[in-house]
Amino acid sequence: MTEDFGHFVDIRPGRDAESLNLSFWPGHLPLKQRWRNNGLSADFLGDYVTTFFPLDDDIPETRHRQAEIRGAVSYIANELLENAMKFHDAGQPEPITILSLDDEQIVFQESNGASADNAAAFRAFIARLREADPGELYLEQLERNALSEDTAGLGYLTMINDYGAELAWRFEAGHDGGYRVITQVTLKL
Repeated sequence: MTEDFGHFVDIRPGRDAESLNLSFWPGHLPLKQRWRNNGLSADFLGDYVTTFFPLDDDIPETRHRQAEIRGAVSYIANELLENAMKFHDAGQPEPITILSLDDEQIVFQESNGASADNAAAFRAFIARLREADPGELYLEQLERNALSEDTAGLGYLTMINDYGAELAWRFEAGHDGGYRVITQVTLKL
């Protein structure tokens, strides 16, 4: 069984598109050790993508555009990796993977395993995100953060509000009642 939320695009890398797949098996190393590498991996992806947007000394705006793209890619990749590490169900045989690129967009696609309970809670969050105004949800979450350490969803809201990202999700039934959850974030160029 497969269930999609949002405009989910099947990525089929070909000769006309660049893709980079990084896979992490969270069970291989302790989560705290892997967590330290998330920023490094995200920055690597930001640097990697900027090579497709070369600087042109005759056009000063290219430096700003390159920095803007690098920042967006690094932020989104870091958020997706952190979410995947926090919510990954080690009992599900799924690696965490990420990133595709073409002339019109950058597509981040993170997948990880989730228990049935975590998948249900995440579906409820997605429904709320899709029904409400992202700007209002962002302000609500900031207020909640002032009262507790519950930051659930703040990264997704920042992606939408600050970077104009489009989000979609796919839930695929997996082993032992669990799911493979794929989060897709698209940045239009």
